[in-house]
This record gives sequence, C-alpha cells and structure tokens, in this order.
Amino acid sequence: YFLLCILSLLDMSYITTTMPQLLVQLLTHSQTISFAGCWLQMFMFGALGLTECILFVVMAYDRYIAICHPLHYTVILSWGLCARLAAGAGACGFISSLIHTFFTMRLPYCGPNMVNHYLCEGPSVRSLAYMDTHLIEMVDQVISVFVVVAPLSLIFASYIRIGQAILKIKSIQGRCKAFSTCASHLTVVTFFYTPVTYMYMRPNSSYSPEQDKHVTLLYNVFNVLLNPVIYYLKK
Repeated sequence: YFLLCILSLLDMSYITTTMPQLLVQLLTHSQTISFAGCWLQMFMFGALGLTECILFVVMAYDRYIAICHPLHYTVILSWGLCARLAAGAGACGFISSLIHTFFTMRLPYCGPNMVNHYLCEGPSVRSLAYMDTHLIEMVDQVISVFVVVAPLSLIFASYIRIGQAILKIKSIQGRCKAFSTCASHLTVVTFFYTPVTYMYMRPNSSYSPEQDKHVTLLYNVFNVLLNPVIYYLKK
C-alpha cells in the first residue's frame, strides 16, 4: 500500500496543476496566465507526470518480487528500499522536468502569445518561440526515451518474467490468483502509457494542437479519476 499511497498523492498533485486554473478560466472567462505561472505549471506538470512514469516501474518490480520471489518479498522490498525507490523516481522526474522547462522557457517569445492548449505544455508553448526549436525538440526526444521508452521496456521485461512464473503454477486457481495481483497495475499502465507514448514519441511533424488537447485530457484527468476505481474493483 505504500506505493499505492505515493501513486494517489501523485495523481492528486498532478491534476491540481491544471484543473484549478482551467476552472477559474471557465468561471471568470479570463483566459490569461502570467509567464511565471506558465513556467511553474509546465515544470510541475512535467515533474509529476515523469515521476509517475518511473513509479510504475517500481510498482512493476514490486509485482515481480511478489510473484517470482514471494518468500523473500519482505526481505527484498524493505521499507527503506521502497522509500529510496520512490525518492529516486521523484528525483528523476523533477530533474528531467527542470531540464525540459529550462530549455523551453529560455527561448525568445515575442509577438503572438496565445497558447493553443488548456495548459502550458512544451510543444504548445514552444510553437510560439521566435527561433528554430529543433535543438530543444531533440532534447525532449532524449528525455522521452529515458522516461517513457526505458521505463516501459523495464515494465515489459518484468511482466515477461512474471508470465513465465505464472505458467509454472500447476493449478488454474493459483494462476488466476497470481494474475489478479497484477491486473490492476497492468490496466493502469496501459491507460497511462498509451496516450503518453502517442504524445511524446511521435514525429514533431505530426503535431496537432486540437488533437493534443483531447489526448492530454486522457492521461491528465480521466486516468486520475479511473485509477482509484481500478484498484478498488481489484479488491
């Protein structure tokens, strides 16, 4: 439950970076945000989202130990190790977001200042820059590989080992019980990583502001609402 608590805190913080500002804009019909506010929103949105990406790897490792090494679970995954893994996920997420935000916000912005999005996100803000952003886009791609592709690969590798362990269980009831312990995590990872992979691993030439708004809503709002339901149904 420690990792689930961390995930819940991340989800609550994640949605708080965007929804209050959006509700204020809808209620007051004032669609403005300061440069500092935009900077802070971009940083926190990225930091919490990237931290969640890496936390899913930690949770996959937790499931791997629970299925493949059940008798050593409490020895391997001690409270200290869980705390260090969670802290490491947070550090990687915040550092990566700081790099992304720094390079994006130091670009020269002049002329049109209308962000075609409901939040300050990298591609939508970067499109307003008065210079070539190819280098910044390359930096974003490198960050995406480290915090999207690498975690997803580790999760996939964990579940290959978990699948091999489940197939060795002779009873059908035992297999179903083992699989049920992973079903919630697999569902949440699928719902989160599908839109995130589409958003950040596609070619920059296919950037579509209107489509991006809907995709961002999927992993920023709907996933946050679905996560508690998914884990509750598992119980």
